[in-house]
Amino acid sequence: MTQQPQAKYRHDYRAPDYLISEIDLTFDLDATKTVVTAVSQVTRHSATAVPLRLDGEDLTLVSLHINDEAWSDYKEENNQLVIDNLPEQFTLRIVNEISPAANTALEGLYQSGVALCTQCEAEGFRHITWYLDRPDVLARFTTKIIADKTLYPFLLSNGNRVGEGELENGRHWVQWQDPFPKPCYLFALVAGGFRRAARHLQNALRPRGGAGAVC
Repeated sequence: MTQQPQAKYRHDYRAPDYLISEIDLTFDLDATKTVVTAVSQVTRHSATAVPLRLDGEDLTLVSLHINDEAWSDYKEENNQLVIDNLPEQFTLRIVNEISPAANTALEGLYQSGVALCTQCEAEGFRHITWYLDRPDVLARFTTKIIADKTLYPFLLSNGNRVGEGELENGRHWVQWQDPFPKPCYLFALVAGGFRRAARHLQNALRPRGGAGAVC
């Protein structure tokens, strides 16, 4: 269940215990069930060993690996994935499922008409995958989008298009790479027809102080 946002105050600020420098996302898109694979490069920032606490809401965990090893030392509590006994640096691989069609909160990845769109500001990325959903964690995003070509002819995300191709059963893929580190609330993805996709991506990258996401 989606939680109501809570006020955050400067005097309560605490630096993150971990930092993420790179995240490689793969979306196997479907309106009913989208599979998200997130591969992150993580470094401990705190002086002592502490659990990694990742934010996530309305997610179904499929698998969790640390340095290519299946990891069982974790628990889900209070809309967080808490992972223990970690090395100082590691590759974190999480596979989870989400349902854009069932996402009535319109945060994260949701369905709008026949298109799939994202709204990640201010804390919407936690509806996509477990992550350090805070503005002081900056990572470079690489995003691969896989989808039915008839339903979703245009697949857009942050950065530069670095690859594309055709797959079996009328599916295709496009990969995007953003060279500049960004907080996750600036992540954007849209899949659909050209005019709708271009309009939504423009609005998704615009701060909410202006127009909200339109799809």
